[in-house]
Amino acid sequence: MIKNNLVNTNLKTSDFYYDLPKELIAQHPCEPRDSARLLVADRSKKSIEHRIFRDITEYFRPGDVLVINDSKVIPARIYGVKAGEGSAAVEFLLLRQKSLDTWEVLVKPGKRLKPGAKVIFGNGLLSATIDEIVEDGNRIVTFEYDKKNGNLFSILDEIGHMPLPPYITEEIRDNSEYQTVYANEEGSSAAPTAGLHFTDELLQKVKDMGVSIAPVMLHVGLGTFRPVKAENIKDHIMHSEFFSVSQSSADIINNCRKNGGRIICCGTTSCRTLESCSDENGIVHAMCDDTGIFIYPGYKFKATDALITNFHLPESTLIMLVSAFAGSEYVMNIYKTAVQEKYRFFSFGDAMIIL
Repeated sequence: MIKNNLVNTNLKTSDFYYDLPKELIAQHPCEPRDSARLLVADRSKKSIEHRIFRDITEYFRPGDVLVINDSKVIPARIYGVKAGEGSAAVEFLLLRQKSLDTWEVLVKPGKRLKPGAKVIFGNGLLSATIDEIVEDGNRIVTFEYDKKNGNLFSILDEIGHMPLPPYITEEIRDNSEYQTVYANEEGSSAAPTAGLHFTDELLQKVKDMGVSIAPVMLHVGLGTFRPVKAENIKDHIMHSEFFSVSQSSADIINNCRKNGGRIICCGTTSCRTLESCSDENGIVHAMCDDTGIFIYPGYKFKATDALITNFHLPESTLIMLVSAFAGSEYVMNIYKTAVQEKYRFFSFGDAMIIL
């Protein structure tokens, strides 16, 4: 497992707090996707510029690489009933695949679901047996279904619901709204949201200008939204997530660096993936592993030259990562400016590129 990158720090969680009016939390994505606003932050100049996301190509150069996370969000929220007497209603949220049909899940309510209990979903289309209770009260469960009806993911497509973050309180019009156009590898419980702004046409424009696309994969877990409760940020422990980097993507990235190009990460998940598989010389290695890397101010980036990201929750690990990349004072000023300029925040909100 790739573990936390611990550095000496006395930073407090409260150092990353900012006031956000509720009305700035986006409930729906922009249409079209690339019409979202784009804040351009230049670290060397400490400047802030306001653009539209489709203008992002003006900040790419031929020879750069755009690293994207092609993990696909699954309809991971399912509703069922406990088998046997009472038939109590149960909600599962699939968090992490352990093996083919064995998953770690968040259960509501969990009190009555002891090891051995069985839950029925979709009028019998799917069932689950509780195997064990693990950290945070989550359950390890084994799913059972008629293989003639397809695999687990096809059944989830039929009976599952998209696991929207708790701050999105309105229904989405279509599951594709919470999916990047390049999503491919099924397994995420949340979207790598910086990528939601790209359209197929915009990605083609990026390629046509001589920028390579390097897909990596990190299955986003709910640890993304887990609040930092520790007073000192170094006491926070990240949940681990599974990632993989192919040899072809590693070669694209390493050749880019060798030839003087920049590595532009689309999203904090792409950034965390690269930082988890790079050596001290910034060389990216192909691998599959778990990562619990926690990036906060004081971290020395090894593989990321520029970062595309959304606006994150106050006191979250994501705003800490962005602060590590661009500097805490500068980032908190960016957020203050974004609030004043009424940018849209969080998963369906606007974006920034940090150069």
